[in-house]
Amino acid sequence: MSGTLEDVSDANYKEFTDAPASIVAYGLATCEPCKAYDPVLEETAAKFPNVKVGKAKMHVPGRCREIKRTHSFETYPTTHLFSKGKLLLTREGQIEAAELAALIADHLSP
Repeated sequence: MSGTLEDVSDANYKEFTDAPASIVAYGLATCEPCKAYDPVLEETAAKFPNVKVGKAKMHVPGRCREIKRTHSFETYPTTHLFSKGKLLLTREGQIEAAELAALIADHLSP
């Protein structure tokens, strides 16, 4: 896996979420909580190299059209935890680093 925050879009969404352990954070460029969440995601990606961590930029026209058709979002950021294509958990709003680490331990650790 990478250990870095990855860019997620329609083009790589299925491959990304089909990984044994992946996290996708959905956000907007104009969303202050989304911007504040970026360092947490980067830290998480570095701390858990066996978990793919990505960010879907929902504000870019045409980039996440299929993602929007598959999922509905009431709040940004929204975070999904996946394992082998299965959505395990949804959390709305910014998640603190310690809580995200605990969610990984509870839901994505072998």
